Amino acid sequence: MQGTIQIVLICLFALLLRWCITYHSHSGQGKPPMFGDYEAQRHWQEITLNIPIEKWYTNTTDNDLQYWGLDYPPLTAYHSFVLGVIANKINSSYVKLHESRGLSSEGHKYFMRLSVLCVDILVYVPSILYFMLTNRISENFKTEEVCIFGLKRKHINIVIILIYPGLILIDHGHFQYNSLSLGLFVSAVTFMLQDSFITGSILFTAALSYKQMELYHALPIFFYILGKHLPARKQFSSFNLLMLLCISITVILTFFIIWLPFLKDAETFINVIFRLFPVARGVFEDKVANIWCTLNVVYKLQNAFANKELAKICLAVTTLAVLPSCINLYLNPQKGRFIISLINCALAFFLFSFQVHEKSILLVAIPVLLYFQNDPLPSFWFLIISHFSMLPLFIKDDLYMAYCITLIFYFFFVSWAFPDMVINNELLNNVNSRKNTVIIFVTSQKKVVEKIRSDKKVVFTKLKL
Repeated sequence: MQGTIQIVLICLFALLLRWCITYHSHSGQGKPPMFGDYEAQRHWQEITLNIPIEKWYTNTTDNDLQYWGLDYPPLTAYHSFVLGVIANKINSSYVKLHESRGLSSEGHKYFMRLSVLCVDILVYVPSILYFMLTNRISENFKTEEVCIFGLKRKHINIVIILIYPGLILIDHGHFQYNSLSLGLFVSAVTFMLQDSFITGSILFTAALSYKQMELYHALPIFFYILGKHLPARKQFSSFNLLMLLCISITVILTFFIIWLPFLKDAETFINVIFRLFPVARGVFEDKVANIWCTLNVVYKLQNAFANKELAKICLAVTTLAVLPSCINLYLNPQKGRFIISLINCALAFFLFSFQVHEKSILLVAIPVLLYFQNDPLPSFWFLIISHFSMLPLFIKDDLYMAYCITLIFYFFFVSWAFPDMVINNELLNNVNSRKNTVIIFVTSQKKVVEKIRSDKKVVFTKLKL
């Protein structure tokens, strides 16, 4: 009972932090003629509500694709349609086609902000809780260890995941719904770690059908499933082959159901694909933050290559970057390797793929958050750096103050919750495995000192400088 109350309080605190961010600026606020991502999300609601479904991704007089045309998969469009129906019930002026551009009334802002918070409540937060309470990537990690204020280690990790400032500022400040696709992704990973591959496949297919950037995670999931059912080092079994067939059919059926309205004719389907993968826009559409942007400083890529050639180069380099991790995962389909492969492949896509936005670092940060309990120090610094990498975007959206406050709070909370984070767990394990070990170090962390001193095999020496 006490554990349940603690989890409820943690969730309420995480939601309160999100709501505080909503009082800050959002993307494009007061900046015509495009008005930023906030307006994009509102515009998608009016488009999906007021024009036929087969025209959602087609350029028409009622759907000017140059003004925030839909460029995410069908599940995003369905989500926008549901929100459009609700908005129309509340106030029809929120989604009145051609007449509501740049709408910024207080009532509408409240509705839009609340819609993002509901996604967190219904999808993202339950997904994180389910992962943390049901999965243990490493058997050596003591989730039941009591840390501070009676909170167990798993509760501290839940807080660290739920208050990660990068996702909070992008969804509740800048304004997007990344928590929906990322929540579906986390749920998919959770089920797959429990060997529920069919349910996991449905959830990941849904995540990919909400945002195409989930391709960052697709290859590790594919190779993990393949390694579990067609292992390279064991004899194949008919049961595994049958399961692989069932998973394949599940994925195909899920895609078919979600995409059905856009499969009526080839032209409609092709329009959707071109909107999802707009190669013609070039490798440097808007803000980018990967290796090609850096390379372009010394060698002008667009002067040397056409867009299609650059897309092929990006594809080839990205494939080379992800293959080692994917092959290793296939040969050793273990839980820890699965999460690490998700991190490696997402980071490879972020560094080398085509049209990378600063916000895409979230696709790397979420697997890092899931792995935090196994290796806190490098995970912590990556999360801090990932948040910092989006600073130009936050400054553009007048979110600099919110950025600084959340970053400082996150830094000190994690440092306080993990006072022994800088002491490598592997070193401690090596110490415990030897009879005569001398450790010479300087520390002010009493908890760490007691942890090492408690082992009678260790000769402990503390130097005062």
